[in-house]
Amino acid sequence: MASLAQQFTGLRCSPLSSSSRLSRRVSKNFPQNKSASVSPTIVAAVAMSSGQTKERLELKKMFEDAYERCRTAPMEGVAFTVDDFAAAIEQYDFNSEIGTRVKGTVFKTDANGALVDISAKSSAYLSVEQACIHRIKHVEEAGIVPGMVEEFVIIGENESDDSLLLSLRNIQYELAWERCRQLQAEDVIVKAKVIGANKGGLVALVEGLRGFVPFSQISSKAAAEELLEKEIPLKFVEVDEEQTKLVLSNRKAVADSQAQLGIGSVVLGVVQSLKPYGAFIDIGGINGLLHVSQISHDRVSDIATVLQPGDTLKVMILSHDRDRGRVSLSTKKLEPTPGDMIRNPKLVFEKAEEMAQTFRQRIAQAEAMARADMLRFQPESGLTLSSDGILGPLGSDLPDDGVDLTVDDIPSAVDL
Repeated sequence: MASLAQQFTGLRCSPLSSSSRLSRRVSKNFPQNKSASVSPTIVAAVAMSSGQTKERLELKKMFEDAYERCRTAPMEGVAFTVDDFAAAIEQYDFNSEIGTRVKGTVFKTDANGALVDISAKSSAYLSVEQACIHRIKHVEEAGIVPGMVEEFVIIGENESDDSLLLSLRNIQYELAWERCRQLQAEDVIVKAKVIGANKGGLVALVEGLRGFVPFSQISSKAAAEELLEKEIPLKFVEVDEEQTKLVLSNRKAVADSQAQLGIGSVVLGVVQSLKPYGAFIDIGGINGLLHVSQISHDRVSDIATVLQPGDTLKVMILSHDRDRGRVSLSTKKLEPTPGDMIRNPKLVFEKAEEMAQTFRQRIAQAEAMARADMLRFQPESGLTLSSDGILGPLGSDLPDDGVDLTVDDIPSAVDL
């Protein structure tokens, strides 16, 4: 439009006077009676100038009207109002305060961490140190890969590029404390690895948290160095997240485990060490002795030919001295046929529960017969044992549902 105006600005019409150059030229070259032939050209030039001036005025008026509309009614004819714009800004306003939880999508990982899209003005960063409650060397070890959607917590801002710093580790810590409180309320036994020791006790890793086990709460007489990197059973004594205090007890866990050891029960054990007289088996944090005479019905001259440290096997509880903390074990009682522990230990493992059930039934039958024998010599008890092995009250009217003590195979004292 400016170009058009400049063109019209340079267009000027000379005055039609006799002194003008055009007038002199016309008077010189043409007679007076031919002046009518020049007049249409001059009139056309004047008419063209007037038409373009009118167009310029119309354009000016149009711009003035548009300016007035913008000044007085800028949103006239627009469906998206100022209120709508403010509402949209409020809807997508991002809260970047420290401690705020946000949902984000991982779109890139590297050796130092991961970039996360959290719908903010810039991408956020998750360092490898903040990616997991456990120590890892790469975020992928914690399952953080591109495309993963997770909830993060904002822990700071990078001043160099205004990007936000995120953490998964903080959220996992909160969950770990909640889990420990739950386990304490349920009074359960947990297995934890010993990762350190100090003058007061051991440091064990529980649910990713470092817990303290005082020496007074350790049942084993082994030195602290011997327990490093080993898993021990523990029970919760104190769980205080505000004070960052987690205290555990190995003694309570062992006591509860021992209380659950019943004669004839089958437990899973791991061979810890071999001695000339037998093997020591770890059964849930308790050391039991599998005597060489209780390994198999066949004679075992060298224990190392049957067992090796680290072997996992099923053993049966023969006796349990809680006062002295001694547990006697047997695999001999679990052999389907004598010598299977030497020739086919896999079969002994598979049939362990079945053979233990048979053993317990024989024990129950032997105890019942022993009680019946005692009643034979105590008629004042009011009970008697019939010739058919039915235990009932004295007299001829014995109940039909009396106790049947008939046994086909009572084991000898040696077998028991």
